[in-house]
Amino acid sequence: MIKSVVVFRRKPGMSVEDFGHYWQHTHGPLVARLPGLRRYVQSQTLASAYAKRTPACDGVAELWFDDTAALRALTGTPEYAAVLADEPNFIDGASRIEILTDDIVIKDGPRPPGGVKNIELVKKRPDLTPEAFHRHWEVVHGPLGGSIPQVLRYVQSHTRSGGYRDGRQPPLDGVALTWFTDTQAMRASATTPEYDRTRDDEHNFVIEPLDFVITREREIAL
Repeated sequence: MIKSVVVFRRKPGMSVEDFGHYWQHTHGPLVARLPGLRRYVQSQTLASAYAKRTPACDGVAELWFDDTAALRALTGTPEYAAVLADEPNFIDGASRIEILTDDIVIKDGPRPPGGVKNIELVKKRPDLTPEAFHRHWEVVHGPLGGSIPQVLRYVQSHTRSGGYRDGRQPPLDGVALTWFTDTQAMRASATTPEYDRTRDDEHNFVIEPLDFVITREREIAL
């Protein structure tokens, strides 16, 4: 299984409320009709995030396909053309970035109904090779993050090796996804020694500080 992760801001001048409604009710059904799509999740930044700052993004879309052949098969289809044509109606095109990823489940817990999902936008230290970065993130850092008691579920979405072909550097090296019961549990996690050990390791492999958003996810029926 391969996953496309799309990160973006809303169109300038569009309210957060209108953005969310359009994404869910107008754009979502268009994406859901894509041939070969196996699963589709929208994660929208919580409204409370806008009180004191501009969040790193307004939304993150995750789309699962069987393989890269299924992705390539989208090209030229009317369904894919409709999705691309609709994006300017609610997305700031200059902000849109997309990576193809493989999911690694670090902590296979539940997605709590009504819970919150923290999404970190991960960029590797420039002195590390992609191989060294991805190995450290999974093998060393993963168990540290998974040990935080309040983290119910933890998934690392690693940018696929093709993103680095011919010396290229993808816009992100992956995204880290963690689920909590609520924002209170998320705040409590930051007071634990497990959290401190996790944060202390970050300078070993990522560019700090990490951009992140706190979201609620919605799965769009196919």
